[in-house]
This record gives sequence, structure tokens and C-alpha cells, in this order.
Amino acid sequence: MRVGYGQQTPDSLEERKAAITIQLKNTMDSARFTVYDLSRGEPVPVGTTALMIDHRQRTAEFFIIIGEENRGRGIGTAATRHTLDYAFHVTNLRCVYLTVLAPNVAGIKAYEKAGFSHSGMRRQSGYWLGEPADEVLMDAIPADFPGISAVKQQVNESR
Repeated sequence: MRVGYGQQTPDSLEERKAAITIQLKNTMDSARFTVYDLSRGEPVPVGTTALMIDHRQRTAEFFIIIGEENRGRGIGTAATRHTLDYAFHVTNLRCVYLTVLAPNVAGIKAYEKAGFSHSGMRRQSGYWLGEPADEVLMDAIPADFPGISAVKQQVNESR
């Protein structure tokens, strides 16, 4: 069950499955990645990242889900950086943005560390543990990620 992340009621398993099925059908407008923990020898899936792409504007909204037991280990930050690298160096997007609830301080710090910057705030537009909360708006642009693409480098090395 997800608690505190702006949702007032929990989803049933059937609701989550239906939502995921719909999301997987709309692959032309999204890039989805499985996040693996590589520290244990054998890669273990621990979460996902996604870019919901607006092709006309060349922008995307960023989403990430990392299992609670794997948070605070830098895995989410690394996955976010790789997703942004892909967005700017492979997909050639102009801007990637996200919304995070203000009480999610750890999430905000991880997004900053990965390269996102604050771009605004929507006051009292979300809920955290049943209480109204501000939403922090963050974004990243290609100029924030100069240099050689780590994603392209990995693909070229595997050839």
C-alpha cells in the first residue's frame, strides 16, 4: 500500500493491474525502464522509471518508483540520472519535469542530486498523510547534462 504520496485512498490490486495494463498499451508516448540493483552480483529489479513524452513539445514528465527497502542507497538517484541522460542524449527532449510533494524531503534531495532544479510550487494542491501539502515543481534541461552520454557510452562498449 502506498501511503502519504498524495493519494487519499489505497488502490486495490485489481485497480493497480488495470492501470498498469493501460499504461503498457500507450508505449508510443512513453519510455519505461526497469531499475536494477547491481550490488548483489546478480541484477535484481527494484523499481521503474518512466518518461511520459509530449512529442510535439519535446518534453516529458518523469516518474520513478523504487521499493521501500531499496531507498536511501543511491539507486534512485543513479536511475534518475540515467533516465535523464537517455531523455536528452538519445530521445533529444528539451525539458523533463516532475512534481513532488513538499514533505517528501528525501525525494526532493534525490531529484536535486540527480540534476533536477526547482522551477516553482503549487500551494496546497496535494495531500500528505491526509494533510494538505504543497507540490514542488522541478525540471531539467539538456544544458544541465553536457558532455558524453553515459547511456551511449554503455551501448557502444557492449557492441
